[in-house]
Amino acid sequence: MKKLILAGCCLFGLLAIDNPVQAQTPVLYFPPLSGSTWASTTPASLGWCQPQLDSLLAFAGRKGSKSLLILKDGRLVVEQYYGTYTADSAWYWASAGKSLTATLVGLAQQDGVLSLGDSTSRYLGRWTSATRAQQRLITIRHQLTMTSGLDDTPPAPCDNESTTPGCLLYLAPPATRWAYHTGAYRTLQDVLTQANGATSMTQYTNQRLGNRIGMTGVWVNDVFYSKARSMARFGLFILARGAWNGTQIMTDAAYFQAMTTPSQALNRSYGYLWWLNGQASYKLPGSQLTFSGPFTPAAPADMIAALGKNDQKIFVVPSLGLVVVRQGQSAGPRTLAVSSFDNELWKKIMAVFCRPTAAAPASEAAGYGAFPNPAAETLTLRQPALAAASVRLLDALGRVVRQQPAAGMETSVSVVTLAPGLYTAQWLDAGGRVLASRRVAR
Repeated sequence: MKKLILAGCCLFGLLAIDNPVQAQTPVLYFPPLSGSTWASTTPASLGWCQPQLDSLLAFAGRKGSKSLLILKDGRLVVEQYYGTYTADSAWYWASAGKSLTATLVGLAQQDGVLSLGDSTSRYLGRWTSATRAQQRLITIRHQLTMTSGLDDTPPAPCDNESTTPGCLLYLAPPATRWAYHTGAYRTLQDVLTQANGATSMTQYTNQRLGNRIGMTGVWVNDVFYSKARSMARFGLFILARGAWNGTQIMTDAAYFQAMTTPSQALNRSYGYLWWLNGQASYKLPGSQLTFSGPFTPAAPADMIAALGKNDQKIFVVPSLGLVVVRQGQSAGPRTLAVSSFDNELWKKIMAVFCRPTAAAPASEAAGYGAFPNPAAETLTLRQPALAAASVRLLDALGRVVRQQPAAGMETSVSVVTLAPGLYTAQWLDAGGRVLASRRVAR
């Protein structure tokens, strides 16, 4: 028996099926490389609730946002600008640009001009104040994973962002300590330009990636600046796992996988300069403390994020086909990459997916239903008469995460320990045949 595997389509619609079938992954839309054309989808067509969407937009405005963009399967659903900021305005990515750099490093390794196992000193010579033997052990991979072992809090007049050799001080052997160190990261840009013979990071970015996905921008003092739509284009490129409109630009699938999964055991919520939600623990910039749980509990577990100072954001959620971009001033007291604003924002986003707007399919009319949707603690599954012998929940990959006997007309299923995201509720007869399915959210 095949499992019903969900990979997108309209959120939270009810499927009536006689036999389990495998759903098709939605085809991503890609905007043209030039011009202002970008196809859109209305929130109503996706079953998004307007009052909750209005609340989300107002919340973003109150929190100092300049832009908020949401893509569903590549199409624009939300494109909101605040104050004098417009679609033609540009803003800095801050440390969200680290994730762009990681992607460019992967393309450079794919091209054969460098390897992650290379010592950074091969390209930069004497770039730290460590001994030559100590420095030789620091590789490009250590810079990508924030495990260089260099001191992320050097004494004044140096700081976390300093890149001069006198400020890059040896503290521990590489791969023994995770520390969010912008100075050590920034030298990766010099590695890229040296390895590729590029005149500047802007030139290399445009030639290797920007021109191929329609992303425009410029690096100024190691920080990338662009319009909101260029941030969204980069997010869509990542959602498509390194492809654009049928062309696989990042062909090194192993690198992409390593970039977007835990890169080391010291901070499992960090890949190659990407933040990873849904992990068992995380560390924050400027701290050696380890915190339990995902760094953004309200967001789907498979979310990956490019996060920058003062709440510059690119969120990518494969299970929901979403890309979310936020530019602006700091939304709260914390100014480094991870902030409490992320969780508040995702509570608002998840609340938008509140009900289907299309006519109810036959299985719902026949009495199959799931409520509340989304569910925070308990999901109630309703069935007509006593048709089903058992019920179960599948995650976005089609794996069974809950299964129990049906308890009459209504069965309560605890979802409090499940990660936020999209699930499938199914009703099964005594022989295990699926009677009906409904998409639900936690």
